[in-house]
Amino acid sequence: MPMVASGRAPARRASVLAGLEAFGRDRGLATIPAVLLDRDVIEAYVVVGCATLATSTKATYRSVLYRLADAVGSRGARGVALSGAPAARPYDEAERRALRAIALAQRDEQRRASAMAMLCLGVGAGLRPGELVALRGGDIVNSGDTVVVGVDGGYGRRVPVASRYAPDLWAIARRCGAGPVFRPGTPGRDYKNFVGEFARDLVADPAAPHLSMRRGRASFLCDHLAASAPLGVLLDIAGIAEVESLARYARWAAGVPHSKAALRGRLRAERR
Repeated sequence: MPMVASGRAPARRASVLAGLEAFGRDRGLATIPAVLLDRDVIEAYVVVGCATLATSTKATYRSVLYRLADAVGSRGARGVALSGAPAARPYDEAERRALRAIALAQRDEQRRASAMAMLCLGVGAGLRPGELVALRGGDIVNSGDTVVVGVDGGYGRRVPVASRYAPDLWAIARRCGAGPVFRPGTPGRDYKNFVGEFARDLVADPAAPHLSMRRGRASFLCDHLAASAPLGVLLDIAGIAEVESLARYARWAAGVPHSKAALRGRLRAERR
């Protein structure tokens, strides 16, 4: 299956560096690399300037800035490690079949389509909940042999959909037209738990697997890792800036390096 690259990492680095520059300006620091990329300044930015962000986001920002600091020869001690959020367990084959059956069993067409969209765009395309809510039928195109999802916003990219989910997703896109793919016509679409509450209320056996965009995205990433997808392309289609972020998913995929150092090495080897 072809994959489409978008070059997300440079944009992420520029965004993180812009945040550091703003932090420095507010404190009267010169906006030159030797000053801003001092490790003490980076630590202050991560701890103070990013205080409201999730620990996993702070870890990503610090990783990006440390790499830039290394490039300019900055010295100093590294801060205390920040652990990212643990990866969700990917769905196994039996769970994927059960989730499709749950989607098809919902009581009305809109709920069936929205549940199926969650499955197809989670496991089949690795979208995040906010990306699912924002997606419209016109963002999904069919080139004849591949269905591709166009994601706008900060993680903008084009994602080829896994072939087993492409027919269902394309059928949904044609019915939606220019409207939202997920829960069309429902107010309050920017509500934080808009997706989670829908999944929670699906009619299903209590023992059945729970439909989750987080587990769907983990399944998408692990499927590509297990298939030995080029890491650089996987980062692009998943909207991930740093290869180290894949380490928490790699433990679920056989034959994939589990350490951050090994993943960095594999990515460097691919780019030679």
